[in-house]
Amino acid sequence: MDSAYYSTYDSFKMTDMDHPSIQKPVVLVLAGHDPSGGAGIQADIETLAAHGCIATSVITSLTAQNTCSFSYHLPQATEDFVTQCKLVLEDIKIDACKIGAIGSPELIRAIHEMIAEKPFPVVLDPVLHSSTGHDFANEEMCALLCELILPFATVITPNRDEAMELTEEIKPQAAAERLLEMGCKNILISDAEDSETKVINYLVQEDRQCQTFTWERLPGSFHGSGCTLASAITANLAKDIELISAIEQAQEFTWHSLNHGLQLGKGQMHPNRFFNQTENK
Repeated sequence: MDSAYYSTYDSFKMTDMDHPSIQKPVVLVLAGHDPSGGAGIQADIETLAAHGCIATSVITSLTAQNTCSFSYHLPQATEDFVTQCKLVLEDIKIDACKIGAIGSPELIRAIHEMIAEKPFPVVLDPVLHSSTGHDFANEEMCALLCELILPFATVITPNRDEAMELTEEIKPQAAAERLLEMGCKNILISDAEDSETKVINYLVQEDRQCQTFTWERLPGSFHGSGCTLASAITANLAKDIELISAIEQAQEFTWHSLNHGLQLGKGQMHPNRFFNQTENK
């Protein structure tokens, strides 16, 4: 390229003083990558963007999956993961953190060391299995999650099966009580009760207050609904929205995302996390 191009380019470069300060909340996402885009870190980023937040992200594991099936997951090397997290945290003020599928015991230990002393709220979506049937966690990892991550999470969002697996309880209410005993502060168990027509989510807080939220059950199966819910809660907490309102608004956002779901592949539907933009066209 000739010198005229560089001269023109230089004239448009901005100095540090020209950049406005960031006003949007910033969320750190720690989750796996889903190539189909329905779940995982891409689902988190879309949800955060739809809520007016900026996402910083560190991938816990790579996966080979689509809307129909899951082949494998490959956890990131712990040293690389820690380096990436440290660089983000040293440079950027984080307003909240969302944790999804982790992938290895070593990464659980690394995340514990990172969040144990941090002042921002943490939302944990304890992904133990993919919606297409792959296991993300074994018994050792479940035990480590309970010991090292759950007590430091502001909110955890297991579905009914995950809550029961973590606690070995057979009823959602008993599972929630057991999770409180493990040190959890607020537990939202999604799809906690069997119903063909309703989705019933069950919230238990640290002070033992209980609340249920009931939503119309939508037809079909969705890829990334849990990621959407947890990230929406995280976004709301990053925006300093009060806890109950943050959780209720996140459920409403998730329901509408599913109601406007997109059939991209041959299997599960993608939540449409930008449904508001679609409606306004």
